[in-house]
Amino acid sequence: MYCSKCGSEISATTAFCSTCGQAISGLVPAIPSLSPVDPNQYAPVVSSSYRGLQYGGVAYAGFWLRFVAFLIDGVVALVAFVILLIPLFILTGAGAALSRIGSDEDINDNVGAFLGIGFVLGFIGIIIVVSWLYYALSESSSWQATLGKKMLHLKVTDMTGQPISFGRASGRFFARIVTKLIPLGIGYMLAGFTEKKQAIHDMIASCLVLRNV
Repeated sequence: MYCSKCGSEISATTAFCSTCGQAISGLVPAIPSLSPVDPNQYAPVVSSSYRGLQYGGVAYAGFWLRFVAFLIDGVVALVAFVILLIPLFILTGAGAALSRIGSDEDINDNVGAFLGIGFVLGFIGIIIVVSWLYYALSESSSWQATLGKKMLHLKVTDMTGQPISFGRASGRFFARIVTKLIPLGIGYMLAGFTEKKQAIHDMIASCLVLRNV
């Protein structure tokens, strides 16, 4: 206990303060000392392997999940392509031109070859444009995912877990050209082995594919 007059510590068994003579009734109890508390003693215990897997409350998406999402997106893109191609095929007169070539009508060989090459190039161009817009618009939208990824609870983010812009999503799409150039699909399979489950195009565009857990 402490003396309320001079602040000296004094035993509770004495009637007066030995320093100033203050009566015991004027004493106040001493505040018990508290042992220091470890600020980390109540922290959740998480294994290092679990922390390595997790990112911002979600986990990195592995190769097989992404592969299934790719198959779903392939079907969606094919349907969209067919829906767009048929009206374009009719409106541009490409069907009529091909029917003339097939019926052996009098048509210059050079013109026929030109029409054939133009049709093939246009066909490839439509595939690229439709695929690009499908992936880039979907992954830069509020979904942060294509339909296939959305169905599997996946999303595409930047390296900090934030949504990506249309420009970054476009860069990620065209970076797949580099991924496809690597033989045996190794560029894609890296998504099953790298620390953050990134394929080559993810590394180039600085993106992550995450899944909700």
